[in-house]
Amino acid sequence: MVDLFSRSWAALRAAVAELPDDAFAEPSGCAGWLVRDLVCHLVIDAQDVLITLVTPAESEPTHDAVTYWKVSGTPPTGDDPLDALIVRLAAAYEDPALLKFHLDDVGSAAGRAAALADPALRVSTQDMVLTAGDYLSAYVLEWTLHHLDLIEHLPGVAGPPAECLARSRAMLEQIAGAAFPASWSDEDVLLVGTGRRAATDSESDVKIPIVLG
Repeated sequence: MVDLFSRSWAALRAAVAELPDDAFAEPSGCAGWLVRDLVCHLVIDAQDVLITLVTPAESEPTHDAVTYWKVSGTPPTGDDPLDALIVRLAAAYEDPALLKFHLDDVGSAAGRAAALADPALRVSTQDMVLTAGDYLSAYVLEWTLHHLDLIEHLPGVAGPPAECLARSRAMLEQIAGAAFPASWSDEDVLLVGTGRRAATDSESDVKIPIVLG
């Protein structure tokens, strides 16, 4: 799963690196966030990966790649205080080139740390203990969802790798404890299943089992 972590993270960082400056002022797929806010969040995520991989735990794992995720009954609104903080941090960069540089710098380090990590190492984050392998597996879903958020209003930007979409769909269905219709694309499953978009008329007869929080 470290390989999928690396592929999903590299693809997301490459997509950000190729964005023109004006794309950073476009809305993203995250409620209340522009693209620049999303990219700032990715910097924080990369820092979290680095911190977690050097925070070993002595106790047995309490969570895995599936139970790492929290479940909410409603889609996010963007009103959370942490979401608002990200907006202020992103605005402080002013020049998109600075934000790109910071993501490349910290993001590259996070990618190297993941490649070097022992999958069996137990690590601690957010009051949870996981193996490094499970922690990095959880982030395949994180990176893939945020890649979809990035391109929501940027149709010319490349999307996530197909294998990462497929793995993320499988993880979401495990979290939900239910399968989405086979006729739905992986992207549609991820968008509807996490509350990023409402179900269409043709999809509305399917009970949406989960929204990630």
